Amino acid sequence: MLSQRSLDRRLRYNIPIDIMDVPVEATYISQVKNAVGITVKAKSKWLNALHIQGLETDISNLTSLGFVEKIVFADKNLNTASKNKVSQKTFQHKNKLEITTNFNYGNAANQIKMLKGEVLHQNNFTGEGMQIAILDAGFPDVDNFEAFKRMRDNNQILGGYDFVNRSEDFYTGFYHGMAVLSNIAGYVDNEFVGTAPDADFYLFITEDYLNETPLEESLWVEAAEKADSLGVDVLNTSLGYTTFDNAAYDYTYNDMDGKTTFISRGAEIAFSRGMIVVNAAGNEGTNAWHYISAPADAPSVLSIGAVNASGVIANFSSYGPTSDGRVKPDICAQGAGVYIVDQFGNVVTSNGTSFASPVLTGVITCLWQAFPDKSNAEIVQLVKESAHLFLNPTNHMGYGIPNFESVYNTLDTLNYNSELNGIILFPNPVTAKLKFKLPNDMGNFNILVINELAQIILDKNISITEPELDISFLKSGLYLVKILYNNKIETIKILKN
Repeated sequence: MLSQRSLDRRLRYNIPIDIMDVPVEATYISQVKNAVGITVKAKSKWLNALHIQGLETDISNLTSLGFVEKIVFADKNLNTASKNKVSQKTFQHKNKLEITTNFNYGNAANQIKMLKGEVLHQNNFTGEGMQIAILDAGFPDVDNFEAFKRMRDNNQILGGYDFVNRSEDFYTGFYHGMAVLSNIAGYVDNEFVGTAPDADFYLFITEDYLNETPLEESLWVEAAEKADSLGVDVLNTSLGYTTFDNAAYDYTYNDMDGKTTFISRGAEIAFSRGMIVVNAAGNEGTNAWHYISAPADAPSVLSIGAVNASGVIANFSSYGPTSDGRVKPDICAQGAGVYIVDQFGNVVTSNGTSFASPVLTGVITCLWQAFPDKSNAEIVQLVKESAHLFLNPTNHMGYGIPNFESVYNTLDTLNYNSELNGIILFPNPVTAKLKFKLPNDMGNFNILVINELAQIILDKNISITEPELDISFLKSGLYLVKILYNNKIETIKILKN
């Protein structure tokens, strides 16, 4: 069932209720559970699937059930054409848990100010009223450590669940999730402040830190579905999957195409439900597998690379592109020499895209709090465009380090007057041809027209001698016009009649 908050989000952003919101048929689950030699470990309504364990022969026998469309084995060698119409893989990550208002941010100042996150805080956008779900390996001592007392006192922990052990006790497991949470919500007076210290949280354990099995991806999807039903705004995951304990289950680089792995497919659906999905790029930069992992490869997932305190890419940060040639990671935040709360409750430095991801998650949550009328796609696109390498992305840093002050100011001042820094667009509203009045010293420039779904629908170079653009073919509605010139970007909103 979807909560009222979840339904409200669907209504706000025009997201329909569809077949993916219908749970897996209970009688189907029951029949599979009762089959000889079969154990059901997880289920997904989004992908209309069950994750099961059993012998190959027992699993293959399930094809006799009329409702079973196909069987996908974690061992890809078993996925012959006779067994499956579509081949698919499973999951893991090699280094999944590798950890190599005016606040006095203390030690956390640099990691926040690098993103200009303090500007949002100074304008009283600290995450209040927003909900974040963290999907990780465990949250021990969040109920005890002083660094989380402020959030406990303010009742900011709304709930959680241990999907690995099917337990209501989520203050357990490996401390990695606790450290990740500290980057967003930790607070030690005059010493440390997270990037969204007033947000509310759900804490979900999906990672079995003792084992690397495909089940973990299914548990992640199940937790993401739960987050959606609760009305969560933002998901943070500092995990990634590439290889497993059983090498037969391993992925290859070709699988990092955003549509092959179970978890990446689930992450795409999570985004389609209206949530922002943030994921660590991975810590494989110096290893044989140096590429991003799943679900960081998914097109709509905001995958985060790690830089040091000076903004230089960390050598361990996994890089792109995806196997189908897309830019990944998307953007970067501090993940080398980054301050966290460790397993003893102390504020210390650590390393990992695991921590760059929550640093970014908190700031983007505060931005969305400031502009709740913007969709998840719009917020993500604007953040990418604010990054310092947006015009010239690289495989290691993606679009670079975002500037949240720039995004905030753009959204805060965006209007229909169509004038910005000497550039005037007219007429506005416009029916056919959009014309430009430009500063005398401006040469040729590039124009991007972006729709309300944050999709680039027009990309054109404009000559200074004919500064106009025919948009008569566009349907009526609101659009953002991005003007790219001299390594600068200006954004003006227009209304197409």
